[in-house]
Amino acid sequence: MSNTPHASILIVDDRPENLLALKGALEAMDCTIFTATSGQEALQLSLNHHFDLALIDVQMPSMDGFELAELLRGKKETRDLQIIFITAISKEQKYIEHGYEVGAINYLFKPIDPDELRNKVNVALKWSKYHKTLETLNAGGKFPAQKNIPRKTPGIERLD
Repeated sequence: MSNTPHASILIVDDRPENLLALKGALEAMDCTIFTATSGQEALQLSLNHHFDLALIDVQMPSMDGFELAELLRGKKETRDLQIIFITAISKEQKYIEHGYEVGAINYLFKPIDPDELRNKVNVALKWSKYHKTLETLNAGGKFPAQKNIPRKTPGIERLD
């Protein structure tokens, strides 16, 4: 079992057998899993559901994973969505770099090791939780504004 809180994960892959395998690897975790077989279907789901993490196949027909990530990053509701790209083909450095440029936090290569997948998903979900907590605290005025932090604190050097 996972030590992460209940989360919502979107898995996007055009091959049903890959969706089944990824979903199976994550079923022991405390999460709700949604699946989509295309970028369009994923965008449609994102209109009605909040996701903490998206596992997105890079190579898909009509809309590839990179394009989907860019569209998700362009929406206010999904701009902070944690994205892990999954690929069997796009292993060249230029594709990996492009994946990070469009917002991925991680990259996995097929065939997927289920333990590695669960570990990376756990880390991504923890980051998502921390991000939400910080946003909530910041919105509630729990953090002092940057300008109120002293420029010099005895014994601490500030990096600007």
